[in-house]
Amino acid sequence: MPIPVPNSVKIALGDDLVTVTGPKGTLSQTVPPGITVRQDGGELVVERAADDRTHRSLHGLTRTLVNNMVVGTSQGFEKRLEIIGTGYRAQQAGVALSIAVGYSHPVVFNPPEGITLSVDGPRVVVAGFDKQVVGEIAAQIRRIRPPEPYKGKGIRYQGEIVRRKAGKAGGKKR
Repeated sequence: MPIPVPNSVKIALGDDLVTVTGPKGTLSQTVPPGITVRQDGGELVVERAADDRTHRSLHGLTRTLVNNMVVGTSQGFEKRLEIIGTGYRAQQAGVALSIAVGYSHPVVFNPPEGITLSVDGPRVVVAGFDKQVVGEIAAQIRRIRPPEPYKGKGIRYQGEIVRRKAGKAGGKKR
């Protein structure tokens, strides 16, 4: 399946390296042996040398990685997190994020280069042009206070379903 390349994105193909430059930034990815990437007009085509299991799996992986680079440098990616719990909140502190989630102190999270954090009420938006880094930063923020199964308090991805457990049975005394 060919990858459409917008006009604002420039592609540089090397022997085993694909570099994508767009309005949001520049990303590079090495291409495994046996897989080739070629530009055919306004789209990229990923091909494999053989039809064995290894090449088939690397073919799909390489195509997805290159597609994510094209989409990321042209449009960008974002992950949304929800903070649920009484008194739990997040505040923007410059480029950093100050999160109060029940600890004795607020947790300050500094994003790496290329990642922007924004707060919209009880929601935190992690945005950037590298899909892998956006997902990793969102996971690190979630790890500060993952949702717990009894009351559901904590930091979760938007739309994430947390399985709830029943509390104590409160049964008879012996």
